[in-house]
Amino acid sequence: MPASGDGGRAARGEAAAVSRRSALKAMLAMAGAATLFANPVRAFAKPQATQETLDALSDAQAKYDEVQAQLDEISTQYQELSKQQDETLSQIEDVEQQIVDTEQQIEEKQAELEENQALLSDRVATNYKTGGNEALSVLLSATTLDDLISNAYYLEKVNEQDRAVIAQIEQIQSQLEEQKAQLEEQKAQLEELKTQQAEQLSQMQAKQQETQELLNNLDSEVKDLIAQRDAEILAAAEAEAEEERRRQEAAASQNPNPPVLPERGSGQDYSAASGAQKRVVNSCYYTPSPGSGYCALWVSQVMQNAGFSRVRGNANDMYNAWCTSSSKANLRVGMLIAVSTHSHTSAGRIYGHIGIYIGDNRVMHNVGNIETQDLDYWISFYGTTVTPRWGWANGINLAERN
Repeated sequence: MPASGDGGRAARGEAAAVSRRSALKAMLAMAGAATLFANPVRAFAKPQATQETLDALSDAQAKYDEVQAQLDEISTQYQELSKQQDETLSQIEDVEQQIVDTEQQIEEKQAELEENQALLSDRVATNYKTGGNEALSVLLSATTLDDLISNAYYLEKVNEQDRAVIAQIEQIQSQLEEQKAQLEEQKAQLEELKTQQAEQLSQMQAKQQETQELLNNLDSEVKDLIAQRDAEILAAAEAEAEEERRRQEAAASQNPNPPVLPERGSGQDYSAASGAQKRVVNSCYYTPSPGSGYCALWVSQVMQNAGFSRVRGNANDMYNAWCTSSSKANLRVGMLIAVSTHSHTSAGRIYGHIGIYIGDNRVMHNVGNIETQDLDYWISFYGTTVTPRWGWANGINLAERN
C-alpha cells in the first residue's frame, strides 16, 4: 500500500480504472432495461443519444480500454518480477547459511590441523632433546634381525602417517576455502541481480504512475461518467457484501462448530522484548490511522512517535530494503512484516502491504483502521504471491536498545 497521498490517489485511480471499460455499456444497458420492464400503461421511450454523443462515448471507451490494458500489463509484469525477486532473496538466504556452515567446517579443520601439527612438533622436540636417541633406542631394542626390520618399518610408517594426515587436512581446508570463495561470488552475483530487479521494479512503478497520470488527465465529461459508474459499483458491492454477511450469519447459526484457526507462529513474546521494542508496540496502540491505503505511512509514523527515524517509501520499498528474513526464529517484537505484492487489491499488486509485529504471535497494521491479527493468519492472507518477510526498520536492531 502507498505511503503517501500521491500513492493513495494512484490506488484509488487504479481501482476506478477496473470498471472503466464497462462503464458506458452498463449505463446504456440500464437505460434499455427501463423500457423492457416499464409499466405497460405508461410507455417509456427508448433512450436516444446524438451521434456526436455516441461518437464521444466510443472514443472515451477506446481510451479507457487502451490505458487500462497498459495498467493491467504493468501490474502483471510487476507481480512476476516481484516473484523473481522473492526467489532471489530466498537464494541469498540459502547461500548465506551455506557460507556460515562452510566457515564452521574450515574452523574445525584448522583446529584439527593445529592439533596434529602440535603432536608432530612434540615428537620432533622430544627426539631432538634426547639427541635422536629415541628412534635409535627403538632400533637397538631389537633382539633379532626381524625385530630390527620391523622396528625400522614402524618408525617410517609413523612418520608417513603424520605427514599424510596433515596433507589430507590441508587439502580439505583448501577445498573448503575454495568452496567459500565460490559461495561468496555466488552471493555477490545474487545481490547484483537483486539490485537490478529493484531498479526494474522502480522503473515499472514510474511507468505505472505515468499511465495513472494519463487517466487523471482525461476530460471532465468522461470523469463524470466514471464517477457515476463507480458510485453504482460501490452501491452494488455494499449490497452484495451485506447479503453475503447475512448469508454467513444464517449459515453460522445452523453450524455451531467454528472454523479451525491457523496454527499459531513462534515469534518473540512481548515479555522478552527490550524497552525500545516495547516503545514501538506502545506507539502502535496510540498512533491513529492516517486513512485507508496508507499502511506504510502509518508504520513510518509509529516509528517516529516511538522516538526513531521515519521509514521512507511504500510497503514494497520497505520490504525490499529491510525485510530479509522468512524464519520465525528471527522474528522479533517491533520488526516490520511485509509483502512486496499481493493479489487482493489492485493497489496491493503494485505496492504490497506492511505491518508491525507486536509479540505473542500478533501483527498490527493499518487497513483504514488499526487492526490486530494473528501472525499466521496475516501470513496466510497476504502471502498470496511472495513470501512474507520481516526485519528491523532502517536496519536498527531494537533488541539491543533500552
